[in-house]
Amino acid sequence: MGAGLPLFQVDSFASKPFTGNPSAVCFLTGARDAAWMQQVAGEMNLSQTAFLFPEADGFNLRWFTPTVEIDLCGHATMASAHLLWQEKRLPSNQEARFHTRSGLLTAKHVGEWIELDFPAEPPRPAGPPPGLTAALGTATRYVGRNRFDLLVEVDSEKTVRELKPDFHRLGNMSVRGVMVTAQASTPGYDFVSRFFAPETGVLEDPATGSAHCCLGPFWRNRLKKDEMLAYQASPRGGVIGVRIADQRVFLRGQAVTTMRGELVC
Repeated sequence: MGAGLPLFQVDSFASKPFTGNPSAVCFLTGARDAAWMQQVAGEMNLSQTAFLFPEADGFNLRWFTPTVEIDLCGHATMASAHLLWQEKRLPSNQEARFHTRSGLLTAKHVGEWIELDFPAEPPRPAGPPPGLTAALGTATRYVGRNRFDLLVEVDSEKTVRELKPDFHRLGNMSVRGVMVTAQASTPGYDFVSRFFAPETGVLEDPATGSAHCCLGPFWRNRLKKDEMLAYQASPRGGVIGVRIADQRVFLRGQAVTTMRGELVC
């Protein structure tokens, strides 16, 4: 077993501590057993724990919730890139390259922001699963899904903010998560959302980069804009810049380190 592995906690899509989405990031020296990584993620008990180690042309990166490994995560990727630069494992002007279960993902500095280059994951129209309206406690305007999640459009930002879903029912939807969205009424933002993922052990995710790989293409078609500013209206809140180009979604945010230490087991 390893000892003295650097371990951090970072708030992503956040400009100040204790906002945005917290994730743990553990620097490894090489590949580790998935069962061990899952145990560490359960111990950290955050929506995501990221594990990375260097490869010839970048870094191997994997993400775990407290209960499962997932295929795509924005905020823990942003946290990983932020730490590579902060801890001087990469020069600040060098692109971070991550080999993941969703292929090659990259991150770079754009002014004061970190920009992630992710695959677009647009929704397809879908019939609402049985019990969806009852689980959310509100009517829906549109329901779609991609390979990960359900996307649900509702009538207003106010509805999004006031949702009190039935998590037990949402956990029976047979999807990674359910994103609920509406056009923004708050000045400066284009759309708002919240993201619920009880099936993966995360009741509500504070700021979900991968969800915006779906939300971005959806709202681009509605608003006819290639660049948008989104707000994830969780209790912690998260600000996410979204730019669509071809089949890629570029996600922008900021990150703040809140804890550092060592994993000794």
